[in-house]
Amino acid sequence: MSEHQVLTSPLQAVGNRGVLTTPTGTQSMEDLRRRRLIVLALNVSTFGLLIWAAINVLKAGGWSLVDTALLIAFAVGSPWTVLGFWNSVIGLWLLHGVRDPITKVAPYARAGDLPTPITVRTAILMTLRNEDPERAILRLKTVKESIDATGFGGQFGYFVLSDTDDPSIAEAEEKAVAAWQRTLPDPQQVIYRRRADNTGFKAGNLRDFCERWGREYELMLPLDADSLMSGDTVIRLVRIMQAHRQLGILQSLVVGMPSSSAFARIFQFGMRHGMRSYTMGQAWWTGDCGPFWGHNAVVRIRPFLERCQLPVLPGKPPLGGHVLSHDQVEATLMRRAGYEVRVLPFECGSWEENPPTLLEFIRRDVRWCQGNMQYLKLLDMPGLHPMSRFQLIWAILMFLGIPAWTLMIALLPVLAYEAQSITQYPTALAVALYVGFFLMYLSPKIAGLLDVVLTRGGVRRYGGRVRFAISALIELVFSFLLGAVSTIRTTIFMIGLLFGKSVTWGGQARDAHGISWRAALVNLWPQTVFGLVLCSVLAAISPTVLAWSLPLTAGYLLAIPFAVITAHPDLGRLLRSWGLCGIPEDFEAVPEIEAVQLNRP
Repeated sequence: MSEHQVLTSPLQAVGNRGVLTTPTGTQSMEDLRRRRLIVLALNVSTFGLLIWAAINVLKAGGWSLVDTALLIAFAVGSPWTVLGFWNSVIGLWLLHGVRDPITKVAPYARAGDLPTPITVRTAILMTLRNEDPERAILRLKTVKESIDATGFGGQFGYFVLSDTDDPSIAEAEEKAVAAWQRTLPDPQQVIYRRRADNTGFKAGNLRDFCERWGREYELMLPLDADSLMSGDTVIRLVRIMQAHRQLGILQSLVVGMPSSSAFARIFQFGMRHGMRSYTMGQAWWTGDCGPFWGHNAVVRIRPFLERCQLPVLPGKPPLGGHVLSHDQVEATLMRRAGYEVRVLPFECGSWEENPPTLLEFIRRDVRWCQGNMQYLKLLDMPGLHPMSRFQLIWAILMFLGIPAWTLMIALLPVLAYEAQSITQYPTALAVALYVGFFLMYLSPKIAGLLDVVLTRGGVRRYGGRVRFAISALIELVFSFLLGAVSTIRTTIFMIGLLFGKSVTWGGQARDAHGISWRAALVNLWPQTVFGLVLCSVLAAISPTVLAWSLPLTAGYLLAIPFAVITAHPDLGRLLRSWGLCGIPEDFEAVPEIEAVQLNRP
């Protein structure tokens, strides 16, 4: 705890001037409240303007059941886009309109730059379930070697926490860890543990670690099987946690690694520059109630063990039972316990791998969907901060908006048909609403592109102007096609949730691989049929409306070839050889990434 701060309760602190602050004493609560009111006002007014425009478009010719359904669907589906717009605008302003944005957004981060020795003990955990053992453990070994190079390696322990239920994979895990231990001066610095069952899933895996070894460490850093971090970044995070004892979770901004998969390469190009402004803007007002993504974050063990026990939800799966998307729930419980949850809103040597194909991407999406829908049963948890409760609601709305948009697109032919019989249809307003909303939807990408252009040397980090411009165009088309395919799959899955359908949580295919036309057809025929019916009807009613709809509907028609082509190894090799859709690490070597790539099994 800093010297100028006196902790008055587990929920707040008072600075030396009598100002109510967050628990670490680094930020005024009044300042955060003011920011949240500004963001609330901006979002409510923007949402209200959109609803006003939608009402005036839909009421032309009188109200119908279809008009009512469209308005409700629009009201459910648009808040996520509105908040994304303002997060991006605020983030871009902070990055390029404020002299010292980090002081405004993350004042606690200054402790990470001080050359203080590391005195706390930290456990680095890698959780596995039916993953490629050599591939995963290579990443953990690389993290250890990078931390050792900082000179503070003695303050860290390493744990491979397995929930694997495949005996052959479990045997390979044991052998891989044993081989690693034989190369170490102290083999006990690396411990392998496998549970007989995966009760509680990943959250149960971490809790088991805390109960067995938590008293030996003050902090833990969970990693997924595809995680990678630099030693300097880990030390920086630990220094911040060491300096601020009321900081419960410190989440690093995780970015994608270079990939040979065309799908992953294009996807993470857009995510890389888009996340920077978005996360900066979000962190500006969420403050001490930030996100937790479950990995690449430092967590304080004692309050996590004592105060972040997840409830077993009433009822049966898919919405009952153990919580699947545990991370954001743990973040809300950590904040309820009087500890801040923060995200470092800048790139800092923390990586993960993105799904290599469209099919793997939508499988991951539906896993997240089921986990987030479980939050419906957690909204009445007592004692949560309003901002923490909002984080849960927002996670739910992220997926509720998907079937809402699917319904709007499905009803588009009816709207087009009705509009033909209206003599004074507000065409100009309808076009303005469509274009304006489209720009808001694209705002995180636009803000990210502007951020790169406005940052000194930013475009050079992405391979230069020509490569960056071509890559941005490729990613824009890619994102529209991806959005259409994934929304149909998620909508179908959410309907299945109503009838008790549940996902199976197992290992993930993380390396680049091709997709056969047959596999694409088997998995993506619903998107194709939906697109054929929708576009055929629109073409018969109004070719003009069909043309305007193509950014939203072309992905349905092209779902199968899109999946096959973006997974094809030749396209991945072509993009790499031309330097297209590359991220900074593609153009400037990073030791940790090089170590993983050169020693890949």
